[in-house]
Amino acid sequence: MLAETPPSRPRPLTRDDCKALEVAGLLEWDRFELIDGGLIPKVPKSRLHSNVLRRLCERLRLVFGVEQVDQEVPIDLSQRLNATNQPEPDVIVLRRPAEELGAANPAPPDLLLVAEISVTTLDYDLGAKAALYASVGIPEYWVLDLAANRIVVHRNPSGERYRSIVAYYADEAVAPLAAESASIRLADLVGSVSTP
Repeated sequence: MLAETPPSRPRPLTRDDCKALEVAGLLEWDRFELIDGGLIPKVPKSRLHSNVLRRLCERLRLVFGVEQVDQEVPIDLSQRLNATNQPEPDVIVLRRPAEELGAANPAPPDLLLVAEISVTTLDYDLGAKAALYASVGIPEYWVLDLAANRIVVHRNPSGERYRSIVAYYADEAVAPLAAESASIRLADLVGSVSTP
């Protein structure tokens, strides 16, 4: 009896592969995120997602300043992980003004907070992305879970996980570690629209 050979796994895609596919006209890379060597489609944003994104940026800019809050920009993780990963979080809070980074993508030492707004991508945001962000020491990661009306706050990265994960429901206030006097409630971000 012949032993069955396991199916071969495709080689993970790299940033260079994606650039080459884009140049060849075979990939619209701006429609995907590269995570762990796989292309993850960016889901079209609902009106609720867009409203929450805008309001979250407004509130964070009041706390940290316009030049330190950015949205939907690629970030670098580490030399080892950059080849097969290029996440593009919904919101990032920088330690210093964005213009000081020049043309470089922000990297973990540049980041105070990373946030994702989740309507249909909750498992992915709480799973693969949380592991990536923890593994490079991003100090604080928020997932705004709009279906469950909560902000899941990840802190204290250790290895590929966060040691502190706390859910704040719609009327509960949370403050970023880097601005403990600030107060953000999901209810204020959602506004009058209450369903994803």
